[in-house]
Amino acid sequence: MSPVMDSLGPTTPMGAARNAGHLRKVARIVEQLRARKSTAPLSRQKRVVSHQVPKVHDKKYTDEKIDVRDLDEVIEIDPERRLCIAEPGVPFCRLVDATLPLGLVPIVVPELKTITIGGAVAGCSIESMSYIYGGFHDTCLEYEVITAKGELLTCTPDNEHSLIFQMMHGSFGTVGILSRLVFRLIPAKPFVHLRHETHTSMDGYLASIWSHYERRDVDFMDGIIHSPSRLVLCVGEFVDSAPYTNRYDWLKIYYQSTAKRSEDYLKTPHYFYRYDKGVTNVHPKSFLGRLLFGRFLGSSEILRLAEKFRWFLLSDERPDVTVDTFLPFSRLKEFLEWYARDFGHFPLWVVPYARVHDYEWINDSFWAKLDDRLMIDIAIYGMKQRGDTNYYRLMEEKLKALNGIKTLISYNYYQEAEFWTIFNRRNYDIVKAISDPDNIFRNLYEKTCLR
Repeated sequence: MSPVMDSLGPTTPMGAARNAGHLRKVARIVEQLRARKSTAPLSRQKRVVSHQVPKVHDKKYTDEKIDVRDLDEVIEIDPERRLCIAEPGVPFCRLVDATLPLGLVPIVVPELKTITIGGAVAGCSIESMSYIYGGFHDTCLEYEVITAKGELLTCTPDNEHSLIFQMMHGSFGTVGILSRLVFRLIPAKPFVHLRHETHTSMDGYLASIWSHYERRDVDFMDGIIHSPSRLVLCVGEFVDSAPYTNRYDWLKIYYQSTAKRSEDYLKTPHYFYRYDKGVTNVHPKSFLGRLLFGRFLGSSEILRLAEKFRWFLLSDERPDVTVDTFLPFSRLKEFLEWYARDFGHFPLWVVPYARVHDYEWINDSFWAKLDDRLMIDIAIYGMKQRGDTNYYRLMEEKLKALNGIKTLISYNYYQEAEFWTIFNRRNYDIVKAISDPDNIFRNLYEKTCLR
């Protein structure tokens, strides 16, 4: 066991049983990998649907599979040290159900119920606490990683496998199988009180973001830009009681409420998953559709349907634009003015994101040009492409000019040499040589850019 696991230890018979069960699961996966002779690509068979944008020709559909569906248990929660040990397949909705009765929650809870904790690390999940804490991965203390050769590694920020620990973030599963995580928790209360600050100018909006960032005077901060003249900043705090509560998991749409309400109260779990029907691209779109099917169609069901019927519902030729773009705060006004002219698609989701660590998976040259301590995620969901313009590629070129970066969750059009000027090839190759020397999990460029 790792030092953290030793010091935490199973504190109950149930905890000891879960830990023993975890070790049996890991032993099974290790044995399968060690016995495997093929170097053909290998994908994970998971219990929950992937929260990457579905693609018609994704190679995962034809890959050989390794079954990791049973890696989905919370092993131990330590309320005194505010730590949790869990397997990567645990979805955040189930994790919050386990921690909130103890007065604790994960420090960053992504917006969709069935994003898993392993997926949050591999895919760079953030949310409205990120303006203080960064991403969920920034709250993690230790990973247990199974290499492609079946070696079991304990990785922390300061042990001999520290680079593997850091490179798991943003790896999209290409540097080994994450089998256990240790991460921090934060005190929570039963309700969240939200205030929606409405601004009519970009300058006022940016000033408010910066003021809350400097003062850290709220627990949560994100926003919705409904148009260039209607910009809403949503700030909130945990509270013990509420005069009323709303929830946005059926007929009501959260992002629309931010243009109509000045304040709101939600139960804490309902706040975390206020976007589960879609952030700004809600399904079903019509009121009648939501009335008839909305109760049963969350993010997981929509994604599963998209994957199952991808040949009929999706197109790799002119896919809708779904992308998260990270901009230095100092360049945000310039970006949004350009965006309004050249894209013109609203609303946008806005998530401030603290630069708490210069990530090893990003090229050193990126950090060398960046002075900002605050980044802003501008999330574009469901934009229809117009004419002959490739709006994904247009965005990639603009972000490069502004020293921004985009996540790799959807369609990417980088040439390989260009890609590795943004992402850190040297660090990636060092880790890959240890964790996946035969490239059975594919490399990051192959997995995220090639179709």
